Amino acid sequence: MIEPLKDIDWNEVWKAQMQQNKESSPGRDCARIWESRESALQFWNMCREERSRIDKTVWETDTTPQSRVLDIGAGPGTLAIPFAEKVAHVTAVEPAEGMVSVMQEKAAEFGVKNIAIVQKRWEDVDVKEDLQPPYDVVIASFSLGMTDIRLAIEKMMEASSKYVYLYHFAGDTSWDRQWSEIWPKLHGREYRHGPKCDVLYNVLYQMGIYPHIRTFRLEHSQSYSSLDEAVSALSPQAQAGTQEQKAILRDYLAKAMHEENGMLVQPGSSIRVKMWWDKSQ
Repeated sequence: MIEPLKDIDWNEVWKAQMQQNKESSPGRDCARIWESRESALQFWNMCREERSRIDKTVWETDTTPQSRVLDIGAGPGTLAIPFAEKVAHVTAVEPAEGMVSVMQEKAAEFGVKNIAIVQKRWEDVDVKEDLQPPYDVVIASFSLGMTDIRLAIEKMMEASSKYVYLYHFAGDTSWDRQWSEIWPKLHGREYRHGPKCDVLYNVLYQMGIYPHIRTFRLEHSQSYSSLDEAVSALSPQAQAGTQEQKAILRDYLAKAMHEENGMLVQPGSSIRVKMWWDKSQ
């Protein structure tokens, strides 16, 4: 008789699905996609349009003015800067040069001086050498692109003195569906998305971690001033380097977007999952 939680190594499932995703879209990882300052700034502006979600995330995280927060995959400071306005210290781990550049610029703009930036992938971070543990809160918000998720979580636990918060996706996102439709036309192969929260939960369960869970749907859209701007913005994610590929992307976007208040809008939605636990209990 098969007992799934005992007979399946869910970390290996995670690794396999990550590998399938990388093989279907080689070279398409977050650090490369957001390497340019232009792409990072676009990401910042997109997140600012979701300000209510950002504020809710910060507000729902158990912190005090004395708290120390570790933000993994911090991007352009979407969470790191609001956290820094509320707590004593934030360490932001972010590998992409473009993201780091925008984070530094926005931190200065908001007058935030209590953020330490570690420009590395989480996999390459040495907790004792690169960080300043312990942290009251360790958070990874939609940044779980690590191949070995169990090892990544063990490092989070090592860095945390109390809370760990993980945000991830449930089911296909709108961009999963988008790339699944267009990827064969662009690259002649099927697009395979990475692992979702079902695998993540089972990895945690096998680690003896039984997190709180909250699921929520997020409707979001991206606006562009023109079709040219949309193609330029999405070409890195689509790995559309040739004129032929950009023409395929342009044709898809022309059908997928609609006009609203003089802008071209690409609607999107996803079901998102928050998992968190107190390691001190």
